[in-house]
Formats: sequence, structure tokens, C-alpha cells
Amino acid sequence: MEEMEVDLHIEISESDSSTEVDEDEEEEDDVAMQTASAFDRLRRLASQVGRRRQTTGLRFHSFPVEGRLQILQRSLQALEEHDRVDNPNPQPVRTTPSSSHTAAVIPTMSEESTTTEPSVPAESEGTGAVAQPGTQMEHPTPETEVVSEAVEDTAAAAPIATQEEADDGEGETCSICFEPWTTAGDHRLAALRCGHLFGHICIKRWLISGGKKCPQCNKPAKRDHIVLLYARKLQALDNSEVEQLKRSLEKEQGLRRKYELEAAQCRLQVQIMTDESIKLRREAEEFRKWKVQVASSSSQGAGLSLTQRQDSSNGGHYVFSKAVLISQAGGSRVLSYCEPLGCLLASQPSPHATLVPGFGVKKISTVNLRASQYVPIHTKHIRGLAFSRQQDSLMLSAALDNTIKLTSLMTNTVVQAYNTGRPVWSCCWCHDNNNYIYAGLSNGSVLVYDTRDTSTFVQELPSLRSSCPVVSLSYIPRAASSSFPCGGLIAGTLEGGCFWEHVEGTTYTPHILPLESGNCTDIQVEPDSRHCLVTYRPGRANPSLRSVLMELSRSPQSDCSQPPVCSCSPVQTFIAGSSGKLLTKNAVFKSPAGKGSSLVCTGDEGTNSTMVWDAGTGALLQKLPADLPVLDICHFEVNQSSYLASLTEKMLKVYKWE
Repeated sequence: MEEMEVDLHIEISESDSSTEVDEDEEEEDDVAMQTASAFDRLRRLASQVGRRRQTTGLRFHSFPVEGRLQILQRSLQALEEHDRVDNPNPQPVRTTPSSSHTAAVIPTMSEESTTTEPSVPAESEGTGAVAQPGTQMEHPTPETEVVSEAVEDTAAAAPIATQEEADDGEGETCSICFEPWTTAGDHRLAALRCGHLFGHICIKRWLISGGKKCPQCNKPAKRDHIVLLYARKLQALDNSEVEQLKRSLEKEQGLRRKYELEAAQCRLQVQIMTDESIKLRREAEEFRKWKVQVASSSSQGAGLSLTQRQDSSNGGHYVFSKAVLISQAGGSRVLSYCEPLGCLLASQPSPHATLVPGFGVKKISTVNLRASQYVPIHTKHIRGLAFSRQQDSLMLSAALDNTIKLTSLMTNTVVQAYNTGRPVWSCCWCHDNNNYIYAGLSNGSVLVYDTRDTSTFVQELPSLRSSCPVVSLSYIPRAASSSFPCGGLIAGTLEGGCFWEHVEGTTYTPHILPLESGNCTDIQVEPDSRHCLVTYRPGRANPSLRSVLMELSRSPQSDCSQPPVCSCSPVQTFIAGSSGKLLTKNAVFKSPAGKGSSLVCTGDEGTNSTMVWDAGTGALLQKLPADLPVLDICHFEVNQSSYLASLTEKMLKVYKWE
């Protein structure tokens, strides 16, 4: 703590009285003695004040001016009170009206903290008495103790009284001299780089006198770090509570975002679990249906297990052979087998759309099951592929670009094109006469073309029901069979099916087949057994995909003048999944195991698999998995080995019978 220098300026002003004092010399001596006594008391008071300052560390300059005046006034009052106690009858002293026999005691000190002045020497280490020139130090007396206690009490009470004023002016005073800063002059507002504010002359003197740090935060500071501020009045707003609330708000917002993210993840997990639950319920439903079918088969005397039926009746099963990538981008739709060349043909978009736009077929060799080359044919999606029974390698294709085309797979070129005027959904060859080909249109009609006539179609078979697209065409050749000796064309639409009996030449007789209306998606024929496989999509009455194996028949007529009636009757029903959005082409063919049995293969969209059924018993033999929903199924034989190919929009999977 710095020592405080106290200068006692005692002035005795003797008035120039205009009147003469009529006292004797004795009275004058008494006045002189009283004056000397007052001087002694003031000296002792100064000594006591200095000693108390060193003992308690009191700093007068730390108080405002009002506080200093209060301290001095209390000191003088205490001195006068003590004087009255010691001298109950003081002698009057004549003075002039403008002065008194004693002057006010004014302690003076430097207003600037950086200005150094000589301190008052102390006589001993234990005391802090102030020595005046020409006087001798005296020990404290009771009178000085009373005065010093009054001074100390006043100094202690002053900060409490002025605390509110100090707090109010905290943002307006210099922290070095505790004086208000100004907007101009030497004590104008200035700041260091650390941001603390001072009076310009105060901080300048601080740094000049050797201070190399900020008086408040002790950060390094130099004279060139001083920046003058231009503010008429500066007050610091206490926004600590606002900042704390902002931090709390940001924390709450962060927690809210975290919880929202967790909630979204939980919802996603719930959705995944819901989908998994639906899938499991579907599989359970399929298992129950399969169990019912097994029970029905057992009641008919076929109470063997699935494995036993495979070993006894079929004598084998399909084993995965290879998967071939057809189109990376997807778009494959139909599949067919060319026996003369020993290759599979799968439709796909052009792999080089910018150079060769459109759609064509990709060849897959059945020898090594590798894709060989792409053959461009149409400008839009291909919906049907067909081959004749002749060994000529001519492929018939139908597309949505209103054309059917004949393509030679020996030269990979289109040899004939026919404009149908409407999108073509299906096509087939006439197996009784290879010169005729058929095109099923989007309006439900069927056009008959003669390959020898390149101009236009030779006949149109109109739609007998609604104008739904002909999604499937199959030709049944004539046979010397008593049950169904007729040959003709079976056309399947979404509203049902029709058998166009080929009588002779270009004469066709229609026979409406007794099929369900509105849900038929595909009709495939097994020509040797005279069975057709009709597929129905799920509906209100039947919530599952169904494939019904039907036997074609011709009713006998007693009257030969009446034409025969061709019809069909269900033999076996195969139930798949509950989804049937795609027009999947299924297959029915003779079982590779022989013994006169047949196999039925259907695509299941729910499980992305190919289901193999026994046509005789209706039992599910195998489920061949796929990566995507199966769109087309093709059976073929190579070197006395039987194969099954399933096509998705990207991949072809081949299975071998063993």
C-alpha cells in the first residue's frame, strides 16, 4: 500500500480590527498560551493521522471528494469537542469577521497515481507519526486517539455510503485515478488492445513509468497500443444473464435436434420392422396354404413328404448353374430360346444409347452360358419373342413401336418389318403353316400376316369383348386326339381368353373360354398334353396370385350339322404370393423326370423367386431365388440335359435339372 502524505497547512489570520482591545497584558498572555496549545493538539492529530494511515493502509485518494471532506469535517468536529471538554470556559479571541483564529485543516495529496512525491519520514518502524520541520515527535495522547478513531470510523463509513455512487459511476471513471474520464483533453477516454478503458494521461504515464502490462488484466501493453475512443458517454450494459440464456437456448436446441434425429431413426427402424413383419406374415400364410395342399395330397393317398415326392415321382431337382448380367440399367422384359443356334435371346435396351438408340436382344450361348452380342431391332420396348419349328433361325419380335419384325440371327439383321398401326403386345407363329404369323394389338384384335406378302396383313381377328391389349398369344397345332383334335390360336387379354379355331386357310372360328373376367394376366400352352396355364392377379375374392392349369376339351355333338364347342376346365390350382402388379410370363412343360408328368413354373413377386410345382399333385417342389421379380421363364434342353432360365429386368439365372 502506498503511503499517504499529509500536509497540515495551519493559518492564523489575525484580523485588522478597527477597534482597540482594552485588555491588559495578562489576558494577552492567556490567548497566546491557548493558541500554542491548539497548535500542539493539531500537531499531535497530524502525527496520529499519519500513524493510523500506515497501520490500517487507508488511502484518502481512493475516496471521492465528498468522502474526503466528510473525513476532515468529522476530524475537526472531534477536535472542537475535545477542546470544549478540556476548556469549559475558553477565553474569547477577537478576530476579524472574515477570518478565525484557526484555519481549516486540509490534507492534500497527488490526484494522479503515477506521480511520486516524498513521503513523510517515520521516526520508528512501529509508528507512523508524521514529523514536521522544527518539531519533535510526541507519543499519542488520549486526545489524539479520540480524533484518530473518529477519522478511522469516518473512513470506514465513507465507502459504504458511496458504494451505490461508485457502482453507478463504474463505467464512467478511470480505474487508475478513479476520476471520470472526459471526451477531450488529457484525460480523454482511451483503451488498450485487451479492451480495458482508462484516462489517456493516466495510462500513458503508467506505461512511461515502467509498467509494461495492463493494470487490470496484466496482458502485455505498449504506448503504441493506446487507442483513443470517441464516446460522449460510455456505460457497460450487464448482459451476462442474456448471454447465459442464449447459451441455454443453444443447448436446448442442440438437444432438440439430437432427439429429433433419434426419433427419425426410431421411426425408420419401426418401418423396417413393420415391413419385416408383413413379409413374415406373408410367408406364414404361404406356409399354411402349402400345409393345406400337403394335407389334401395326403388324403388322396400321397402322404409322402416333399423330399420323398421329389425322389419318387420327379427323380431330381433344379440346381443353380450360372447368373448372367443382361442390362446394368434394367429394362429386360421377355426371354426365348433358339434351338437351331443353341442360344437364349433376352430383350434389353441398347447398351450404347447415344450411338445406337432403341431396343434389341442379347444372345447368351447355352454352351458356356456367356453373353455374346447385342442385336438392335426396335425403337421401343419389346413385348414378345417367338421362333418357328423350322430350323431357319428366324426370330419374330413384337414391340410398342407399332411394328413386328423378322430378324435373321445368322446375320443379325432385320429381314422383314410390318407396320401394325398400333402397339403390339404379343406375337407367335402358326405351327400348322409356318408362312403365317400373328400379332396381338393393344386394342384387343389379332392381325394375321403372311410372310410371303410384305405389304399388309391378310386378316384381322377382332376383339370379342373389351378393347384390352392381347398380352399373350399361343398356337396349338392340330392333332388326331379324340378329346381335342382342333388347332388354333389362344389369345389372352386382361378380360379373359378366346380360342380362335383354325378351320382352313384364313377361316377362324372363335370360342370364348370360361375364364374369370378382369384378372387374367397370362395364358401359356403345353401343346402335347393340350393343357393351358392361366394366371390371375390378386383380387377381392382371391387375395393371392393364382395359376390355374386347365385342360382344353371339345364337347361332342349328336347333330353333325351343329359346330363343336371348344372349352376348358380347371385341373389344378397353384397359389403364389399376394402381389401381382407385373405381367409375368409363366411356363408349363413336361417334367424332365419323365413318367408323363408336367411341371408348372410361376414367378412370385413377394419373395422374388421362381416357384416350381408338380402339375399332377399341385405340390410345391422348389423355390428358386432371384434378385428382382421374375418377368419371364423359359425351359430348354441342350445335349439331353434339361435347363430352366428365369429373367429379371437385369439378370438371367440358369438352373440345371439333376
